[in-house]
Amino acid sequence: MRLPDVEHWLDLLYIAADGAGLRNEDFRKAREVAAMLDEIERAAGRFSRRSPLVLVDAAAGKSYVGLLAAKLVFEPLEIPAAVVTIERDASRVALSRQAIERLHTSIPVECRAADVTDTDAWPASPSIVTALHACGPAADAIIDRVIAVRARELLLVPCCTGRAVEAAARAEERAESFGIPRHAPVRRRFIQALVDAERTWRLEAAGYETEVVEFVGATVTPHNLLWRSRLVGEPARMAAAQAASRRLGR
Repeated sequence: MRLPDVEHWLDLLYIAADGAGLRNEDFRKAREVAAMLDEIERAAGRFSRRSPLVLVDAAAGKSYVGLLAAKLVFEPLEIPAAVVTIERDASRVALSRQAIERLHTSIPVECRAADVTDTDAWPASPSIVTALHACGPAADAIIDRVIAVRARELLLVPCCTGRAVEAAARAEERAESFGIPRHAPVRRRFIQALVDAERTWRLEAAGYETEVVEFVGATVTPHNLLWRSRLVGEPARMAAAQAASRRLGR
């Protein structure tokens, strides 16, 4: 893990003010970003270096993952690559573009101001798609776009799950029919488990071999599950996932 390097660059790119420094939440963010960079490096090792690797940092926020992947993964390993970040908040996109100027990387980085549902914002057939803390329905929109553009690999960390998540609404109906108590900690876990299962089977049914792992400890963030998905297109696995998805009622 390249944690000290991540902390250094987060400070330099996004704070860089006399008397200011990383806050506690920034140190936690650094641990998450460092863990994602480790995942990106492992994924990048599965690609040929004959053609450029294209990384998409979706729902990118201030583009921590995309920019630092360029500087700390692709550049030192001399991997031919390009980075595209997609973020709908124009102010965050502006901060990301300013950060690129301080990054001084040889890797091309483009920060696009768009929603992840905007099909025109996505490059064709990206190599790796990352999304760190894609909130609510953004996680599902990213899964849908990954499947549509046939990205080779997905590294997805969803964030909060609310009523805007389609699978959560169906899970709420299931909770009622199964008699799941309305006590918030009990029902919330039931709903989250069904949402997580639906996302997993949706990826598997589309041909993505998927692991769900804790990429950092729960003390760093409660939203610490990573969907590590790789396009393999294995027919029997896809058929089994489609059948499981139907049983969930999708």
